[in-house]
Amino acid sequence: MSSNTMTESSAAGRAGDKVFSGATLGAGILILLVLFGVAAFLVAQAIPALVADPADIQGGAGFWAYIWPIIIGTLIAAAIALVIATPVAIGVALFISHYAPRRLASALGYVIDLLAAIPSVVYGAWGAAFLAKEISPAYDWLADNLGWIPIFAGPASATGKTILTAGIVLAVMVLPIITSLSREIFLQTPKLHEEAALALGATRWEMVRMAVLPFGRPGIISAIMLGLGRALGETMAVALVLSSGALTASLIQSGNQTIAAEIALNFPEASGIKVNTLIAAGLVLFVITLGVNMIARWIITKHKEFSGAN
Repeated sequence: MSSNTMTESSAAGRAGDKVFSGATLGAGILILLVLFGVAAFLVAQAIPALVADPADIQGGAGFWAYIWPIIIGTLIAAAIALVIATPVAIGVALFISHYAPRRLASALGYVIDLLAAIPSVVYGAWGAAFLAKEISPAYDWLADNLGWIPIFAGPASATGKTILTAGIVLAVMVLPIITSLSREIFLQTPKLHEEAALALGATRWEMVRMAVLPFGRPGIISAIMLGLGRALGETMAVALVLSSGALTASLIQSGNQTIAAEIALNFPEASGIKVNTLIAAGLVLFVITLGVNMIARWIITKHKEFSGAN
């Protein structure tokens, strides 16, 4: 190869690097601008509701008295979803990546990925038409036998459309997200780490506990936080499944509401200060989601030095 050809190839490579670097920088700046624009819009539209006369806000006690019960309902539904989905998702991901035969693992992984593509309204319709009706007898049993626990206090909802039902539907929705990401992370565990653990006499579970889980810890946290983001912002499924009402500590009574469902149910017919109130509720959800992601990033950074990746 002549020196001229090598020089031209090197110049083209440098030009390509500059173009790629500029494109990635532009994409990062664009994301920040869009995020800033959304935040600015929400703040501008929310200010009238934040400074309005409390009597003009739904409930007549001001914006914060209106939004606090909905915030709590949102967090309760998301927490139920994560408590149910996380251990199941990690177990399924480990089974696919380290226990199942290759052919079965491939088919099962494909099915899990398909679950993530199902629209949320379909999950909501399934929860409202089937799950709520079928789970209602279990709620009656919980009220009769464990009603002394506040979260299972009766009377149980006759329709089964409770915050617990909504949490179960959300768990099914976030399950494929956490499973798919965790599976890919587990498959990236260095084979040398796994073989070293097995060579030292560890059982397969001990190998998973000592090599796979430490390596995948930051990624598992990221997957859980991504699932939490969907659970916090889910709209149609919760709106279809939950019979909204006043905040209650019981998970099996009718009542409670989430921010996303509140906005979806009321925004089409809202006008005047009600629109600003709902946008202010959206701003609160925006801040909660941003806070959750910041906490997740802090946790990942804190534990990265202890992961098997290092």
